[in-house]
Amino acid sequence: MAKTKQSRAGPRKSWWRLTVTMLVTVTFFTLILLALRILSASSALSKPNDLNSIARNTHISQGGEDHDQGERWVEIISWEPRAAIHHNFLSKEECEYLINIAKPDMHKSKVVDDETGKDVDSSARTSSGTFLARGRDQIVRDIEKRISDVTFIPVEHGEGLQVLHYEVGQMYVPHHDYFTDKVNTANGGQRIATMLMYLSDVEEGGETVFPRAKGNFSSVPWWNELSECGKKGLSIKPKMGDALLFWSLNPDATYDLSSLHGSCPVIKGNKWSCTKWLRVGEY
Repeated sequence: MAKTKQSRAGPRKSWWRLTVTMLVTVTFFTLILLALRILSASSALSKPNDLNSIARNTHISQGGEDHDQGERWVEIISWEPRAAIHHNFLSKEECEYLINIAKPDMHKSKVVDDETGKDVDSSARTSSGTFLARGRDQIVRDIEKRISDVTFIPVEHGEGLQVLHYEVGQMYVPHHDYFTDKVNTANGGQRIATMLMYLSDVEEGGETVFPRAKGNFSSVPWWNELSECGKKGLSIKPKMGDALLFWSLNPDATYDLSSLHGSCPVIKGNKWSCTKWLRVGEY
């Protein structure tokens, strides 16, 4: 009597079915863990007005004391207004160069008159300053190109750099950079953003303050180092080479009222800064 030959197809199919099931299960749980991790990280970073996650404004050196250029990195500090610090945006040489070429032409700072569009004296602004012609030399052109690269706004849409000097007691009361009249928008259109570059450190005072910013101001790491003026809003301490970029208009082109900002009085030291206003059209 002939023996029946057993087929191995059954056990083989069971083995493959078990392997596939295990792979699918492992993959499923892996995806869940990854999703939970991503969501956790996202929730920690997506709180628009939570200032606890702001890193301390420290200098990350890439060499010895003679090496003036630290690591460049961007730190979002506010969503209302939209603002970020571009750390080590300028080198020490660039800061000193801007100060030196501006010194011979410094004069009392003025403000723009809404009705005439002309510069007028005002007690609200007590600094001294001067404008540098756009593209005046290679160093200025390099800085303007760098600003254009990080803002995605063409160089032609920016006003000339304005170098400012604040001595002890000097300040600029809170104001908006956008225009509310037609005279000042005739050439280049509305100001949409500002790049404020710090050319020197300030021992005490001189903070850039946003009194209408949204957030728990006292949670920033440098809170205890701020002057009384600096504690009246979200404040940034000047640090040589850093640049503060903030937007004066909302994404829908309406005025961002929370972009109100000012320069606190300098208490000790000197403050040098350089401002670049960016417009919607060619200036």
